Amino acid sequence: MAFTNRIPLIKKIEELRQSTVICYLTSVRPNLAANMSEDAVRVFFDHMLLLPQRPVKKIDVFLCSNGGSGTVPWRLISLLREFGESVGVLIPYRAYSAATLLALGANDIVMHPFAEMGPIDPSVTNDFNPINPQTNRQIPISVEDVKAYISFVKSTAGIQHEDEFVKAIEILAGKVHPLALGNVERFISQSRLIARKILTTHMKEEPPHKIDEIIEIMASKLYFHGHPINRVEAREELGLKVIENVPSELETAMWQLYLDYETEFENRKIFDPLTEIFAACAANPPPPSVPGQMQIPNIPIGTEARMDLVLAMIESGRLSSYFTQTKRFLVVGIGQMNEPVIRDETLAQGWADTRAP
Repeated sequence: MAFTNRIPLIKKIEELRQSTVICYLTSVRPNLAANMSEDAVRVFFDHMLLLPQRPVKKIDVFLCSNGGSGTVPWRLISLLREFGESVGVLIPYRAYSAATLLALGANDIVMHPFAEMGPIDPSVTNDFNPINPQTNRQIPISVEDVKAYISFVKSTAGIQHEDEFVKAIEILAGKVHPLALGNVERFISQSRLIARKILTTHMKEEPPHKIDEIIEIMASKLYFHGHPINRVEAREELGLKVIENVPSELETAMWQLYLDYETEFENRKIFDPLTEIFAACAANPPPPSVPGQMQIPNIPIGTEARMDLVLAMIESGRLSSYFTQTKRFLVVGIGQMNEPVIRDETLAQGWADTRAP
């Protein structure tokens, strides 16, 4: 469905919520999850400039993302509060990590029955992270994994003697660069600081201990970064401002809009370049092999597949902004297990806009 066909769904939600809706979604497609990143803030600003007045009474963010940069939620909440007297977040499906942080900045949160939030403990990547030898890519370090290792050494293993504890730390530092561990500590502090700033934008009248409790639970006490928080748990156990008894008409409209985005991102289709390579071969069968020529069965060297991928979308009733990437996957050799060696090339990428008719 094109943007012009989504506009009535956005308008429907605006009528039900008596708000201005802006949609922010990043790809949650298997093997192609995209991050919330700093460049999205600039795109949000373009949408805010199209508002008929400033401030509007209420801005709702229709949100779906696995997360991303921890500074983006604070920048977005600050920007949205410049243009709206009140900010809401609508979650049809998934809002993890940095997306959960964004939701914490809302005056109210509307969660669909299928919706999930998650803990706000960050995963950290910098120049000193260890490298995965299979992919040659840096391995993100979970802040809570580092803390859990220390807790395991002290509590579970019962190591209390200073010399033994130092040896345990040396083992960790032998696997993970000390500066990467230092970066983890900075991100722990940053995550908690941003959570506090975001919560106090709308909880100034609440006692400080309530904000402290929310931060502690969301950052540490859920233990597992992938823990799914449903709307009942978010409201009753965590004390978040999740609306109870959401009208069925609103739930239906939110789900219809999400399903359209799901199709746009191909979120239910596993991203697999090799499948596209096979499809390219089926469409253009290779010529008979030449004696001595390197060739994988049915996949000759030089076979390629091109894909246009949607990674992020920001839409309102007046403008559609989308980040796309054009990829080429080229078979350049044969691996040790007779598998194709594929080179991943980015041919083009960036944001583009479409104005509403």
